[in-house]
Amino acid sequence: MIPRKMVRMSPSDFSPLIQLSRGGMTECVHFGAIAVVNARDELQAFAGNPHMQNFTRSTLKALQALPFMQAGGAKTFGFSQPELAMLCASHNGEDMHVQAAESMLAKAGQDYKVLRCGCHVPGTYMLMDKTAPDGIAYDERHNNCSGKHAGFVAHCVQNGWSLDDYIAPDHPLQQAIARDVAAAVGMDVQDLTMGIDGCSAPNFAMPLSKLAYGYARLASGAQDAQFGESFAQLGEAMTAYPEMVSGIGRNDLAFMKIGRGDWITKIGADGVQVVASKSRSEALAIKISDGNKTALYAAAVEALDQLGWLDAAQREALQPWRAQPIVNPRGVHVGARDACFRLQTPA
Repeated sequence: MIPRKMVRMSPSDFSPLIQLSRGGMTECVHFGAIAVVNARDELQAFAGNPHMQNFTRSTLKALQALPFMQAGGAKTFGFSQPELAMLCASHNGEDMHVQAAESMLAKAGQDYKVLRCGCHVPGTYMLMDKTAPDGIAYDERHNNCSGKHAGFVAHCVQNGWSLDDYIAPDHPLQQAIARDVAAAVGMDVQDLTMGIDGCSAPNFAMPLSKLAYGYARLASGAQDAQFGESFAQLGEAMTAYPEMVSGIGRNDLAFMKIGRGDWITKIGADGVQVVASKSRSEALAIKISDGNKTALYAAAVEALDQLGWLDAAQREALQPWRAQPIVNPRGVHVGARDACFRLQTPA
């Protein structure tokens, strides 16, 4: 079992990334850190401390699917590409997501009652800041992590492991996940810090640069010597069906469509995002210290621009997600949201 360790963030880990101004005066500053790493585990660019320890949250999902993929689970159960994308999803709980979760569970001979992720208001309301209609019915299938958990269940069925406690840190499933996550990011499993995520499954903290390295390997697909076939299948599923990874109106869907099949992107709760490029075998990982989503997206776009990943059309398409003027409900321009960082290169 992975020991719990106390890891404290330091203010010195973070640099100013996004600032808000009003009346010519700075009103808010969002601090964060960025790490850009290639598939050889080489740091390419950074802001703040690129090696700061941080929980990966939902960005980890593609790596949590590795034991299932490596064991041939996708082929055994006949999972489709949209269902493989669901393994990596933080979805909206739209009909397409619910139906995919049902299908994945049915192929494993189970139903939603076996899921241990809990239930919440579907993300199409909760994550989009909309009020859910009175009387709406929802269950574990609508949980934004139901695809990941359906994969957990299928892997347990494949191996004959118990289902009642599959989220327990000492369960064989979670031990296998910890092993493969550590391998994917180039760490010793004992150096991962474990915590419990919002869906009740174990999650891991690691240096931001190691998260970026894991995604650079994911983006390299079949070229990866250890996880090549699994990475290729997961990356192709995510970019082919980005709507399954998130949903209508969400950041991951928008970024992957604008990336035209080259970018694998995934956000996580509390200000974490990763964007990986297949053609470059590189990835950037970002943490916003206060978890602000608007600042996170703006910093991500600015970093992509500074790295030279954007052409003119992509720059224009990403404009709604980046730093821009702040307009109030009457249409009055009252302030600005601006990037205030420059990526540095290692000496």
